[in-house]
Amino acid sequence: MTATNSPPESEVPERTPKLSQDVAFELLSCRRRRYVIHCLKQRSGPVEFRELVTRVAAWENDVPPSAVTYEERMRVYTALRQSHLPKLDDGGVVSYDSDRGTVALTEAASELEVYLEVVPHDDIRWSTYYAGLGCLCTGFVLALWAGIPLFSAIPPLAGTTLVTAVFTVSAVFHTRHDSRIRLDSDGPTTDADGGVPWR
Repeated sequence: MTATNSPPESEVPERTPKLSQDVAFELLSCRRRRYVIHCLKQRSGPVEFRELVTRVAAWENDVPPSAVTYEERMRVYTALRQSHLPKLDDGGVVSYDSDRGTVALTEAASELEVYLEVVPHDDIRWSTYYAGLGCLCTGFVLALWAGIPLFSAIPPLAGTTLVTAVFTVSAVFHTRHDSRIRLDSDGPTTDADGGVPWR
């Protein structure tokens, strides 16, 4: 009988499966699933399914958990149990134990944060917005330089100030937007699709 030189189990490095871009986009494309992930990131361990349902329902209806109605709770209960949690579990970002009634994040969930910026849960992506804004501002500046009627009446300093102000306002709004949809581990968050999650 030949002995093998396999390393002990304790010495075998654990490998966290990589989350593919397509899977990440699919999981984050739904507001309800983003709420689930946010709730789980506020906990250090598994969350009871009933508590998860109540919190998601409260966030969706912009009310405190104590004000969630039976109908609101049941709509979320059915959707999470039949669709969203199995999908998140299959995607490898949560561990859903239907027998124990608990849900917990996996290590792969930490990879989701980087995809939030490009998930199409708004009308246009920020990259598209800035590209369009850049084109408009370039056209505006060229019109000033060319002395086109109407534009020629605008002083150069005023035109430059206007372009700078537009980009500054956009950047501030973008920053606020990102902070609202971030999957934070602390405190409530406001989702881009609306609704202010409660603690």
